[in-house]
Amino acid sequence: MNIQKCAIIGAGGVGSTTAFTLVQSGLFNEIVIIDVNKNKAEGEALDIAHGIQFTNPVNIYSGDYKDLADAYLVIVTAGANQMPGESRIDLINKNASIFKKIIPSITEYNKDCILLIVSNPVDILTMLALELSGFPKERVLGSGTVLDTSRLRYLLSKKLEIDSKNIHAFIIGEHGDSELAVWSNADIAGVHIEDYCKNIFDSCDINLEEILNEVRNSAYHIIEKKGSTFYGVAMAVKRIAQAIIRDEYSILPVSHFLNGEYGIKDVCLGIPSLICRKGVKRIIPINLNENEKTYLTKSANTLKEAYKSIKK
Repeated sequence: MNIQKCAIIGAGGVGSTTAFTLVQSGLFNEIVIIDVNKNKAEGEALDIAHGIQFTNPVNIYSGDYKDLADAYLVIVTAGANQMPGESRIDLINKNASIFKKIIPSITEYNKDCILLIVSNPVDILTMLALELSGFPKERVLGSGTVLDTSRLRYLLSKKLEIDSKNIHAFIIGEHGDSELAVWSNADIAGVHIEDYCKNIFDSCDINLEEILNEVRNSAYHIIEKKGSTFYGVAMAVKRIAQAIIRDEYSILPVSHFLNGEYGIKDVCLGIPSLICRKGVKRIIPINLNENEKTYLTKSANTLKEAYKSIKK
């Protein structure tokens, strides 16, 4: 296995932007892009390769599934795009049928990689990838609510006029309409967010639920305006890849299989998890209040029911 080799399945907006972002990151010295549309994959790889002299040396090319045989990290972005007015869960059967071809094609050539699922609905497809691959659960994870959490911190930083790096708050649950913000544990440099708003920030008119709704609707607004989202998610994928390849032991809310944590079993959803070179080391048991526990269970049940709807 080549720790510095990455394969990206899917050369659409998210896949190609992820490839571009990873080339600039310097994390890998070899990146292969695979897509059913081989011309598209080749074009994207060539376009990025022509700028290699301006960044870190990396061999980026288009290929076939056999080319991912020694890839340490395989990122799956392939699937139908979310259309205006369409929820992520609406994509289930379209993208599940695609995954039923992709995942066996990956495992035919590589049974030891880490699988990072990005395609939507990401929690359900992470669960499907876990089932189809037969990999141990620590080596199958989804991008989860990493982007949602970044959106939350961005919005709070604008409202509170403070660097988003000083904001510690998570979005957890489904990467979608049933996600929730863990306000009970949100803080600004150690000061609980509600205390910060009341006692330190000049204004007390911060409506946290409005901010959460803005996070939930962010993708819909972007899709309505430009047709798709890909820059933010590509940067989120880069952050997860960095935690894996550099063995950082960073805590990120990736989508992962729960087996009793938070009182929830047999479903993948976005939960703060310790990420290292082996994938997910462990789920972090952050304290939730009763309302948050109830809402997280509701989010998990929503995903369970949706997973049952996949045509077997």
